[in-house]
Amino acid sequence: MCKNSSITEFLLLAFADTRELQLLHFGLFLGIYLAALLGNGLILTAVACDHHLHTPMYFFLLNLALLDLGCISTTVPKAMANALRDTRAISYLRCAAQVLFYVFFFGSEFSILTIMAYDRYVAICKPLHYGSLLGSRACAQMAAAAWGSGFLNAVLHTATTFSLPLCQGNAVEQFFCEIPHILKLSCSDAYLKELELLVFSFSLVFGCFVFIVVSYVQIFRAVLRMPSEQGRHKAFSMCLPHLAVVSLFVSTVLFAYLKPPSISSPSLDLVVSFLYSVVPSALNPLIYGMRNQELKDALRKLMT
Repeated sequence: MCKNSSITEFLLLAFADTRELQLLHFGLFLGIYLAALLGNGLILTAVACDHHLHTPMYFFLLNLALLDLGCISTTVPKAMANALRDTRAISYLRCAAQVLFYVFFFGSEFSILTIMAYDRYVAICKPLHYGSLLGSRACAQMAAAAWGSGFLNAVLHTATTFSLPLCQGNAVEQFFCEIPHILKLSCSDAYLKELELLVFSFSLVFGCFVFIVVSYVQIFRAVLRMPSEQGRHKAFSMCLPHLAVVSLFVSTVLFAYLKPPSISSPSLDLVVSFLYSVVPSALNPLIYGMRNQELKDALRKLMT
């Protein structure tokens, strides 16, 4: 039996076999990565520099931008380096670090999206209590809980996954190190412990998703009862970007993990993983920037 200590590297799934396509994928990844850096960097700069944006909503948006940068920086640079160097290798320690940081940023991001739904619910359904429920201290505590729970979850998953004996080779059927694909390399019943942790984590994610859905049902009921058309437009402009980000985030993940085995293939899995691990980080700033007039005004001030 091949133990973990004998594996010094893993082989990731390549996007293409020919050199021309590898360089094309490098250029695609580079463009998306630079767009994510620019978009999220502008949000961070605008929120930090404009005192009009020092509110709970933009504080959580700043956290979301940081997490988006973390998510995409965990997976894309290594994929670009492998495409440029015509290699598939990633060291054992780098693979473990990639799992740790990806689970950390991914889990924390969904927690922040859940908190943002609560923020919108309080702002629209309980505006008189907004200051007391979402003061600066409460916002800092909620953000710290999101980051802390994400880190604890990542440590538990990474420690459990990389303590398993691996005897099914070292080829990971993914362009980055992801827990389900590493579990396929295990030859011990101990992987059931990690599966239990995954089920527990998905249960928490499902609970957060239900909370978001219920919050938006209450929000839309309150918005539709508003007598002012301007008030309804302002409420929708605050809520629709967040709802679009959540929908993109959840739909791609659900399709990746719940799609029927009959339509599963390495190429389809690669495209779907690209959609939920790379695309949201680049699109989120665009979604918020298109619908948020205050953010656009702050960015315009920065430019001028």
